[in-house]
Amino acid sequence: MPLKRSYQSELLDQAEIPFEDILLNMQELNTINTLLGGHAITVKGFKQLLGKRKKISVCEIGCGGGDNLVAILKYCNKYNVEVKLTGVDLKQECIDVAKNNSLLKVNTSFICSDYTLVQFQEKPDIIFSSLFCHHFNEEQLIIQIQWMRQNTLLGFFINDLQRHWLAHTSIKILTQFFSKSYLVKNDAPLSVLRGFVKREWSEIFNKASIKQFEINWKWAFRYLIIYKHA
Repeated sequence: MPLKRSYQSELLDQAEIPFEDILLNMQELNTINTLLGGHAITVKGFKQLLGKRKKISVCEIGCGGGDNLVAILKYCNKYNVEVKLTGVDLKQECIDVAKNNSLLKVNTSFICSDYTLVQFQEKPDIIFSSLFCHHFNEEQLIIQIQWMRQNTLLGFFINDLQRHWLAHTSIKILTQFFSKSYLVKNDAPLSVLRGFVKREWSEIFNKASIKQFEINWKWAFRYLIIYKHA
């Protein structure tokens, strides 16, 4: 029996959090995503939609400090794929951090906005999110995946957490011992409780009238969800 989903807001979602605390949170999350394979899952989703193309445009909503965009860029540089990147985030401070990354200074643009307000001059081939969806409720996610479908040429993918008791217990223990960020200590276990299970994702996509999608479980307690235009 899966854990009941929590609707408690994360500390990171509050407006008054000092940015130095947000920065430490982003740095530690980047480490966690690197060590536990989160960035690797993002690259897998990207590769599946990329196929054999050698030119692609990609947009991340909820891009934070741009770590996922960097992971995609490194893959593209390694395999000679010409990529145009766009990052969308609600917080200007996060956009500023991403802009200061030397790897993201070429062929990368950033938009500080609620993603729902973004209107592309040219639709990106791919839109994706990572550790973004669990911040929303089911009704908001129906709108979100419909928006991603309407604003992409190839499709979209989602990399997010599976709600599972072992994931919750493990991340709670790890962050209490190794994290220096009160945001990570509070929000990482809560993020797991705010995640979805496979059945719930299927219901969300069905309610959004999106039929052709894949949901694949990935270590460590993640789902990679891919929608490809027919």
